[in-house]
Amino acid sequence: MLDRRFFLAGLAAVAGRAALAEAPASSPVPPSRPMAPSPGRTASSGLRPRGPDPEDLIAAAGLGGDVTYVLADAATGERLEARGPDRPMPPASTLKAVTSLYALEHLGAGFRFPTRILRTGPLEGGTLGGDLILAGGGDPTLTTDHLGDLAAALRKAGLRRVSGRFRVWGGALPFVRAIDPGQPDWFGYNPSVSGLILNFNRVNFVWKRGGAEVAMNAEGERFVPAVHAARMRVVDRAGPLYTWEDGGVTEDWTVRAAALARDGSRWLPVRQPERYAGDVFRTLAATQGIDLPDVDVASALPAGAVTLVARQSDELPVILRDMMKYSTNVTAEAVGMAASLRRGVTSHAGSGPEMERWAKGRAGLGTCRFVDHSGLGPASRISADEMVRALLGLDPRARLRGLMKEVPANEKGEAPMPGLKVEAKTGTLNFVSALVGYMTAPGGREMVFAIFSGDPARRDAIPEADREQPPGAAAWTRRARRLQRQLVTRWAVVHGG
Repeated sequence: MLDRRFFLAGLAAVAGRAALAEAPASSPVPPSRPMAPSPGRTASSGLRPRGPDPEDLIAAAGLGGDVTYVLADAATGERLEARGPDRPMPPASTLKAVTSLYALEHLGAGFRFPTRILRTGPLEGGTLGGDLILAGGGDPTLTTDHLGDLAAALRKAGLRRVSGRFRVWGGALPFVRAIDPGQPDWFGYNPSVSGLILNFNRVNFVWKRGGAEVAMNAEGERFVPAVHAARMRVVDRAGPLYTWEDGGVTEDWTVRAAALARDGSRWLPVRQPERYAGDVFRTLAATQGIDLPDVDVASALPAGAVTLVARQSDELPVILRDMMKYSTNVTAEAVGMAASLRRGVTSHAGSGPEMERWAKGRAGLGTCRFVDHSGLGPASRISADEMVRALLGLDPRARLRGLMKEVPANEKGEAPMPGLKVEAKTGTLNFVSALVGYMTAPGGREMVFAIFSGDPARRDAIPEADREQPPGAAAWTRRARRLQRQLVTRWAVVHGG
């Protein structure tokens, strides 16, 4: 299981392979119905509206920017309501829904990511006469505890020392220094991606009040090894909050002293993932009585290397379910890149666009743009109509529904509507909020929907120093989510029969 503390710390700090491999001759989704003459009003299927008018709800939310949505019948694809259905909007983390379908089709539900410890020479009398290699297979769920178990397995295999080199390799996936290069260096949800991913490529910075004591570790449930590949220095300055520099064999951080007024910890992103994982594994191996040389990053795996010990990740649906629940960006990038490799794409820059080409071909989408797999990049766009068409056309058996979390549609303190069930993916950026997924109305009708709210101009105007907690963003997000709940509840009443 994933270490829940990794996710909580980050938050506190800021069904088988599809049968179709090629694009069908025509879209499997019925064509969209024409909109009513006024693009700002609701288009319906001849039903007299009941309950609050959606335009009144949107006006009361006071979000600015754009609010768009589409509601469709899951069985027929018939559009039931829409507002600005063709308007491209930032998907934020709802893009992970498309990424999940992309990964399931190209990797298969039984796919697992391997992590291996290899040797290039004989193991005799406790000594390895060659190199030892920690070889990542792209597992985005690898934790310190998993590395600790691999170190214990090495001891059980008889290893005590290595006469050659200790090497680490992360070439199973293409390397990217940051998912979104426009984000500040210290945002933990924007780490590097490579074929060796440890603790979601985050390192735990801990401190005592005033910065009297600071340390970096790779805390797990059972192991808390110190980290030497990342260093922190406390600096008395007005700003910025953190700085990062590539120190060659280390990652060198500084932090503003005034930010350490109380004891605390924060997960920071890792930019040298292979060296970080190797450093942690070397420390864990030492606790097992295994003496390893300094970390050496390998550019390729040597021919003829033999597996000493290995572990497999959970199967892909388990990984995707946790990714959807906790919205882990590095997981989305890892599974998306692994899928793109099956299509012959070998760069992160090309991976998002390749998923875009796949979605357009398989579901007949027209104008969407994907720059990554997590939705973190602000340049990605998809319309509400395209998202609904993707859920229907790419997921005809609704296997994704079982991977989504159940989202309450009632207001806090109010009783939920009996019989209403919403399983969806949320998406949040500064002044961007989205909700896409499936709903079962009290009358039993199954529907698919997408709701996008966004004010990209306001988001782009935020100074870098304010991007962690921009003024007004939290209240804006609360209003956007309340609007989503109101729309879903209204749809359950109006179209639930």
